[in-house]
Amino acid sequence: MKHLLIVAITSLTIFSCTGKVGFDTILRNGTVYDGNGGTPFVADIAISADTIAFIGDLKNASAKSDINAKGMAVSPGFINMLSWAGESLIEDGRSQGDIRQGVTLEIMGEGSSMGPLNAFLKKQMVDNQSDIKYKVEWTTLGEYLALLEKKGVSCNVASFVGAGTLRTYVVGESDHRATPAELDSMRSLVRQSMEEGAMGIGSSLIYPPDCFAGTDELIALCKEASRYGGSYISHMRSEGNRLCEGVEELITIAKEARVHAEIYHLKAAGRMNWHKMDSVINRIEKARADGINISADMYTYTAAATGLTSCFPPSLQDGGFDKLWARLQVPAIRKQMVKEMTTNANDWENFYFGVGSPDKIILLAFKQDSLKKYTGKTLAEVAKIRGRSPEETAIDLIVQDSTRIGVAYFLMNEENVKKQMSLPWVSFGSDAESCSSEGVFLKSNPHPRAYGNFTRVISKYSQKEHIFSLQEAIRKLSGLPATNLKLKKRGELKTGNFADILIFDPAKMKDNSTFENPHQYSSGMIDVFVNGVQVLKDGEHTGAKPGRFIKGPGYKIVQ
Repeated sequence: MKHLLIVAITSLTIFSCTGKVGFDTILRNGTVYDGNGGTPFVADIAISADTIAFIGDLKNASAKSDINAKGMAVSPGFINMLSWAGESLIEDGRSQGDIRQGVTLEIMGEGSSMGPLNAFLKKQMVDNQSDIKYKVEWTTLGEYLALLEKKGVSCNVASFVGAGTLRTYVVGESDHRATPAELDSMRSLVRQSMEEGAMGIGSSLIYPPDCFAGTDELIALCKEASRYGGSYISHMRSEGNRLCEGVEELITIAKEARVHAEIYHLKAAGRMNWHKMDSVINRIEKARADGINISADMYTYTAAATGLTSCFPPSLQDGGFDKLWARLQVPAIRKQMVKEMTTNANDWENFYFGVGSPDKIILLAFKQDSLKKYTGKTLAEVAKIRGRSPEETAIDLIVQDSTRIGVAYFLMNEENVKKQMSLPWVSFGSDAESCSSEGVFLKSNPHPRAYGNFTRVISKYSQKEHIFSLQEAIRKLSGLPATNLKLKKRGELKTGNFADILIFDPAKMKDNSTFENPHQYSSGMIDVFVNGVQVLKDGEHTGAKPGRFIKGPGYKIVQ
């Protein structure tokens, strides 16, 4: 990196003396949004190798590639704070669904991560594969991310280490308190992952096995990450009936571990909980005023997407999915689960009750070909086709598919979505894979956020709804998450920074994906550069794969 800066400085010296200099690429006359929320300005941007070499007036300079960006927005690449691209990037490294929205960095690791793995986790990863098949050719998280870089990906990649993965690795999938020896083993894995480049600890406390971890266990793991400058990022223990308590736990962890903490997909889930958002915002802002570093991210839709198994209590899932699958075939347990599904529980997150009716649950992804005919239908529709109750149908489908079954739950309201995204400490994450509208991806339906989450920030909420200015939208998509993650030389258009750069027409940005027809790319993004290499040109993918493994603040180079 040092030699590239020397080249840039030398080039600028030549430019100032002779008025002529050669760059790899010049983006001319674009309206520059710096990523920090500053007033946009018209300027040229020069790229040399992977670096922004100059920003200003370059009318006398030449380049191998010259792009006229007049009338277009030029911004830093966007950062996906909650990506599930782990498998999709193995299948197709072009990351088309996100690249065409301007995402140049995918951040993974919500509760589960692609490492560290032991023999049990490797077998589980193979057994759980659905449409996308791959060999598990790595063991640690760092090895997985390095493998993606070597294989070739169009976007940059990074990851938190999953608290659930750590727990499964050491404790297993049963519901019991970690012993002191087990906790020491998990701490050791945290240290290894942080030194390999993990961003910190990611948890998903609504799901087993993460939900089996107590607050003290999470504080202990976060203290290890904090020593390396890492963060804690969490799908809180509740986003519904115990939402406020979930926020308090996250604040406690941040305070006790002295760690920056971020809330995954901030929301109030379920109609009976929508009114709680104001209290949540006030509590977070008080914590921030008290010096506790709390932030959040969100997706731009009123529907969540997760497993159909979220209709059942965690106690039924003690021991893992295989135990759940067996229990659902016991008549007495099935009868009890039908009752549980229609009960407003306070000790677990009942998504079935939270949506209000089965016509607000859309079936998205099956493993068995015989069930794929139900893709895109509501649970109510499938229940009617099968002549069973919606509750019995949900149980039947899980047993028959032998998976959690991907579904969308309409749990949130638009008023809260707008209220949340206007907050200055909220960035964005898709909570989805990065799909392509071809091949194996067409076998299942993703949530539309896989193709449109970031586009909507600009097209719907900035340009149409005027929730915030375009420069503020871009700050929340780039500079804010880069700062929270302590990324160096990314998230801002600045001389010497890496050239992750977008050119787009704000007026033509549009998310085209719908639940009925999800496999549609967003429009309006014209050019995308990742580490100085053009991966999108005039709206079409170039096939280039210059993405890199972006290491966290605790990374240590192994000699």
